[in-house]
Amino acid sequence: MDCSPHTVLYKKQLSEDVFLMRIRAPLIAGERRPGQFIILSVDEEYGERIPLTIADADTAEGSITLVFQRVGYSTLALADFNPGDTLPVLVGPLGRPTHLENFGTAVCVGGGIGVAPLYPIIQGLKEVGNRVIAILGARSKDLVILEDRIRELADEVVVCTDDGSYGRKALVTGPLKDVCERTPKPDVVVAIGPPIMMKFCAETTRPHGIHTLVSLNTIMVDGTGMCGGCRITVGDETRFVCVDGPEFDGHKVDFDELMSRLRSFQDQEAEEIQRWQREHACRMQQALEAATPGKESPA
Repeated sequence: MDCSPHTVLYKKQLSEDVFLMRIRAPLIAGERRPGQFIILSVDEEYGERIPLTIADADTAEGSITLVFQRVGYSTLALADFNPGDTLPVLVGPLGRPTHLENFGTAVCVGGGIGVAPLYPIIQGLKEVGNRVIAILGARSKDLVILEDRIRELADEVVVCTDDGSYGRKALVTGPLKDVCERTPKPDVVVAIGPPIMMKFCAETTRPHGIHTLVSLNTIMVDGTGMCGGCRITVGDETRFVCVDGPEFDGHKVDFDELMSRLRSFQDQEAEEIQRWQREHACRMQQALEAATPGKESPA
């Protein structure tokens, strides 16, 4: 497992709040498999650990690719990192890899930032011989990510937006329902995105008896099974997303319980965002004073 300091090699802003980074991590790049994730921290003193799925890897460069959205303190701070900066903590690969086999026809559904962890799964499914249909969803055209990369791999791509600004005006469940009603029907569905989206994707495939996998990486905290923060109910069993997943049978996941637990952290997340904003404003003021010699800060 690679625990050495990791340097940001490349950074690109994909939309207003979504960023792509390549980070030096040669051991992780060599070992990672589709579906696995890393845990990182942007500040050794603060110590918050966040999970991010490995979107891609380049063994020749010795790098992994992460795609993340600014939603809390750590992702807001991570977006300020630039090429040459070093992450203090980055460990992985963690989690169980996606089970890959030649199912036949696989439908991969990604909603918003969920398209990023879907990308390596599409790669893996194609490598073992599957026909892949990709359904990509976003609120609007400017929030659609990785479309070009996925078009290079998938046999069929459907893009839909909530507002109709690009592709089909629909939720991802619309084209998913259409595909499920084809003859022959798909052999497997993989859905990754907001919990509510994954819930209704599973409900769309349930009447057709199509095996449906969902990735629950958004609920993870510690990433090693010790904190219990990612505890969920799958069928009649209690499971831990970080060590038993992050992928589970979508027809067995108790999504209502999952979403209820996610809402319990909203107040803390809001407080952390406010803390980042204060710290960011302070750093901006310090940078301004450093750039203006002789100017005193207000009393």
